[in-house]
Amino acid sequence: MAGPSPTLTRGTTSLDKTLKKSEQVAAEVQRASDNLAVVSTVLEQELPDEVQVGEVAQAIEHTSQLEEKLAQSAEKLAEVNAALSKEIEKHLEVTAERDESQALAEKLKARIRAQAPSDKG
Repeated sequence: MAGPSPTLTRGTTSLDKTLKKSEQVAAEVQRASDNLAVVSTVLEQELPDEVQVGEVAQAIEHTSQLEEKLAQSAEKLAEVNAALSKEIEKHLEVTAERDESQALAEKLKARIRAQAPSDKG
């Protein structure tokens, strides 16, 4: 039987890699939301009211709606990333406990074998 597997460390699992990618996406979504907010603000403030009609008004409204959706998506991604991070921590703790238990079991088996009387005789 093989010895206990090495304890995983934070940053080495595929879950950690997935989390890092997800955090990058969340940051990109947040930046897009922030940029869109600036565009929306500039459009609303710089265009005179008489120009903000028809398609221009619809575009400004649509920009505001997209900004809100992006902000909500960024928030949801942050929540998902936090939950994923907690699950990774739990997984690492359980893995470490399992490895410790396996190591202890191997030590106990070795001690029992060393203390067992020989069956030869």
